[in-house]
Amino acid sequence: MAQKRTESSVLEACVAQPRNLDKLIDYAPDSIVSKTIVDKPVGTITLFAFEAGQKLSEHTAPYEAVVQVIDGRATLMIGGQAVTVSAGDIVIMPNNVPHAVTADERFKMLLTMIRA
Repeated sequence: MAQKRTESSVLEACVAQPRNLDKLIDYAPDSIVSKTIVDKPVGTITLFAFEAGQKLSEHTAPYEAVVQVIDGRATLMIGGQAVTVSAGDIVIMPNNVPHAVTADERFKMLLTMIRA
């Protein structure tokens, strides 16, 4: 019996064919846009597009999170330390460590959260 697919249309667009991450999500004025690609018990993969100056306030997560920067530049606060990231960079945010995101300019990232 075939498994029912419950993933997003973004995932469907990527199955067995390449897609440019930058083109899968658009910026919106004065906003943060997110698109969940995969949401499984073991983790999530989510695309984000931040307009310049937009922020995710400080929070913690019980799981590690991998940030892959697709476009632009941002400042991540990780455990009180400022980390500047730009297109092509990857950073692992440790579990249970406070972190925040501020878009220094328009900024896109792929966030992979590992739950297991």
